[in-house]
Amino acid sequence: MVDLRTIPGSWRQWPVTVRDLPLALLFALASVVPGLRDQGTQLGDLPARPFDALTVAVVALECLPLAVRRRWPALCLALVSLGFVIDQLRAYHTVSGSALAIALMSAGVHLERRRRTTMVLGSAAYVALAVALDRQGSTEGVTGFASFYLVLVLAWGIGSWLRQARVAEAERRHHVALTARAAERTRIASELHDIVTHHVTAMVVQAEAARYLTAAPERLDTTLTAITDTGRRAITDLRHLLDLLNPDHSADPRTPPVGELRALVEQTRQAGQPVEFTEEGSPADTTGGAEVVAYRVVQEALTNALKYAHGVRTIVHVHYGERETTVQVSTESSGSYSGGPGGSGRGLAGLRERVGVLGGEFSAERRADGGFDVSARIPTGSPS
Repeated sequence: MVDLRTIPGSWRQWPVTVRDLPLALLFALASVVPGLRDQGTQLGDLPARPFDALTVAVVALECLPLAVRRRWPALCLALVSLGFVIDQLRAYHTVSGSALAIALMSAGVHLERRRRTTMVLGSAAYVALAVALDRQGSTEGVTGFASFYLVLVLAWGIGSWLRQARVAEAERRHHVALTARAAERTRIASELHDIVTHHVTAMVVQAEAARYLTAAPERLDTTLTAITDTGRRAITDLRHLLDLLNPDHSADPRTPPVGELRALVEQTRQAGQPVEFTEEGSPADTTGGAEVVAYRVVQEALTNALKYAHGVRTIVHVHYGERETTVQVSTESSGSYSGGPGGSGRGLAGLRERVGVLGGEFSAERRADGGFDVSARIPTGSPS
């Protein structure tokens, strides 16, 4: 059985000439129906002439070019106009005369070049037709000819309006595509910043500590192992992120695996940062982007603690509620901890934007005693 839902898609795959042919044949068929012979366009109001052998050629000249009205709009308009002129001068008054309006609208939509030239030539041809009909005894008068000309102008104007609407829609889609591309680049840059900054910071801190452990081989081996593990995690996370550039990849590289938050804390501890970590509740089955953002908040806060308050106690508290996830990260005062978190500030600014997109609240500020607090309230159920 034929699936009716596939018919529109299959029809759009056919050549445009084949898709426009039924309209041309419909006009031609209507022109030879006996009951419609006197229902055509009667410009000039001349006495109708009975159909003869030339009528078939005139109908074909007016109707069949409609099959190429989108592919070759100028040719279509020229042929249909020629057929219309013969139709009116011979006073056949066939239904196919209405094809001129379709040809004009199609030319208004699809004609790319020499549009003004086409309008001028068409207007001149119409004036010549009006003069010829008047000499044949037409009673139409100037008012009648002018009124019909306005109808033709309206058909062209409708086509031009449709053309402008299509151009505006194409520009809008192009703008949306550029905006989406820029947003995607910004998101990838933010993810790359989070991953590289955290892992590289941990490796640098561990490498600095290894300088002073040459006299303690066991601790040195542990530190070097931690550096190796951190490097491997960095490579894994980068590969996971670069999957974004693969259009065939169906997974969401932004989402950390479940339970990775504890691994993040443990990695920071291995870098020499004392971290107290507590969790309340458990992530909901569907939290949208809340779990991802909570992970990034903790990651950025621990990275800054490693940078600017290495060796100082840091407290991480994550609470999973029914409607929101809250994150609190506090770092105690350090003698070298001055001027806030420092750096470019891109990480904290990115976190504020991430939390804001989900409708939450984010703050990062230095306390009066010299410590630093990072807090976030992230609604659950928002799309990632």
